[in-house]
Amino acid sequence: MTTRRFFLLSGTAFLAATGLARFTRPGFAAPTETFEVTKTEAEWKAILTEEQFSILRQEDTERPFTSALNNEKRKGVFQCAGCELPAYSSETKFDSGTGWPSFWDAIEGGIGTREDTSFFMTRVECHCRRCGGHFGHIFDDGPQPTGKRHCINGLALKFVPATAA
Repeated sequence: MTTRRFFLLSGTAFLAATGLARFTRPGFAAPTETFEVTKTEAEWKAILTEEQFSILRQEDTERPFTSALNNEKRKGVFQCAGCELPAYSSETKFDSGTGWPSFWDAIEGGIGTREDTSFFMTRVECHCRRCGGHFGHIFDDGPQPTGKRHCINGLALKFVPATAA
């Protein structure tokens, strides 16, 4: 017989397991990965805001529809907020309706990827190729020509407008 206590205990167990998954998943960068730009935790904290540090260095996610870059329409380049490596062009940006800046492709040499098996699912995580900063995830529901949607945390990026010619 299903009781209120059963539902409360089941719900609590699920929430605990979900929260535990966040803290028991492998470290941010795979141990075999090395990056050109490396800094200590203190050095990253000195150059990033608290929110940027949480996203770039601890794989956190910003709330949807909170990034100013979600509505950025100017021509330019989106760089890593940690090391300023150009990662995305405004030419590949599109409105996915998800609440995060989305791109159908990255600038060649701008990102790295790895399998992310956190939260009981398998996804493709993308990060800065040069410093390893976490950007977001790549999904197979984007527009042509790639069919990909790079769902990116706006705080992980810095927008640099194109200069007037």
